[in-house]
Amino acid sequence: MSDLILPRREAIARAGGLVAAVGALPLLAGCDAINEAPTVRKILSMGEEMNRASQRALMDRDALAREFTRADLSPTFRSNGTKLPPGDAYAAHAAAGFVDWRVQVTGLVARPLSLSMADIRAMPQRTQITRHDCVEGWSAIGQWTGPQLSRILAAAGVKDSARYIVFRCADRLGDALYYESCDMVDALHPQTIMAWALNDELLPIANGAPLRLRIERQLGYKHAKYVDTIEAVSHLGRIGAGKGGYWEDRIDYEWYAGI
Repeated sequence: MSDLILPRREAIARAGGLVAAVGALPLLAGCDAINEAPTVRKILSMGEEMNRASQRALMDRDALAREFTRADLSPTFRSNGTKLPPGDAYAAHAAAGFVDWRVQVTGLVARPLSLSMADIRAMPQRTQITRHDCVEGWSAIGQWTGPQLSRILAAAGVKDSARYIVFRCADRLGDALYYESCDMVDALHPQTIMAWALNDELLPIANGAPLRLRIERQLGYKHAKYVDTIEAVSHLGRIGAGKGGYWEDRIDYEWYAGI
């Protein structure tokens, strides 16, 4: 996977030298109090925005991920990340077949939604056979079915001020719930779907039941599983540590994990 990741990092580093310099200021100060100061947090937020903009500028907005045929399906589709979310609430949903699972569509929308899985399955559906590339170095090809995220956002009336979509999840890793995000370019991309089926069967728990994001032009950690909230926001600075995702916040995974 290093062959996929390092060239992009080098290109972004050349395009975003100022971002690196700004991001280093709190480290040089060596003080958590300074890091939390409103002025410094504003500078950091600006740096993250510039970093995301430089990443997007280097990518083709209209590119499609390759799609395959059923003959190409992997014999098994491995799971990435959490295989079973902890807690009684998720266990109860799973035992009931997720009939009461609700997905909230919130934030910068004209019509906040609370969608059941029946609502989501009643929408027009897209089926696509794509390859999942994990940052750990493995790949698998699977067939995914679900509504395009763009349809859900259109039903909610996403506002023009929304620049990012945040996906909040039911799986807890350590001290926090998992989350991920994408910009509106990927949110409205035709291959970005909210999948509830894998290979013509209901999504297995290990693969994200009852609903997961498929954002086919990015690495696997961006494909949030166990999604229960879709939030439209203008910026990411006050969500988590402000870097746009659970692993981005903790171990500096790239926010735009394009492949």
